[in-house]
Amino acid sequence: MRSRAKALLTRVFADPVARLLARTGVTPNALTLMGLGLSAAAAVLLGLGYIFSGGAVLLVAGLFDVLDGALARVSGRASRFGALLDSTVDRVAEAVVFFGLTWYFLTRNEELGVMLAYAALVGSLLVSYVRARAEGLGVPGEVGIAARPERVVLLALGLLTGLVVPALALVSLLAFITAGQRLAYAGRRTREPAP
Repeated sequence: MRSRAKALLTRVFADPVARLLARTGVTPNALTLMGLGLSAAAAVLLGLGYIFSGGAVLLVAGLFDVLDGALARVSGRASRFGALLDSTVDRVAEAVVFFGLTWYFLTRNEELGVMLAYAALVGSLLVSYVRARAEGLGVPGEVGIAARPERVVLLALGLLTGLVVPALALVSLLAFITAGQRLAYAGRRTREPAP
């Protein structure tokens, strides 16, 4: 089901916008770095207590994350280094946003928020780590209910609606579930006899 939704999003939104961007000469790596800059801006806004604005900027940063891969594909500029840069920047972007939220909760002495921001960070990093290790073993790693795009949207919605703590709790829970799903899938696949 997730793959069908992703294919629809790609066909209806990402690819047409990427084709327009390709005409401007912007590179996929430039989009990746712009997305990181927007994530850093969102983190600063969150840390300073501008929760709604931070959520809005985070959503825009998420769009850049969708578009960089689409641009690489439609422009024929996909490269192994670009994939590595994108994956690395995604981890930094997640970490910086959770840092911004930790900063926000620390200045307000909200221990639950600090703990949930930390849990969300650890869970998010685990999701990507299990995928990377599984793919290193030759097993497809992009399974599970909450990959990065879903987590970004859930967090942004929580920020935009003021439901920050429930959103962080949900993102944390779904991240750990997704990491578990990926680990279980990889476990099954690695125990299969070689063809």
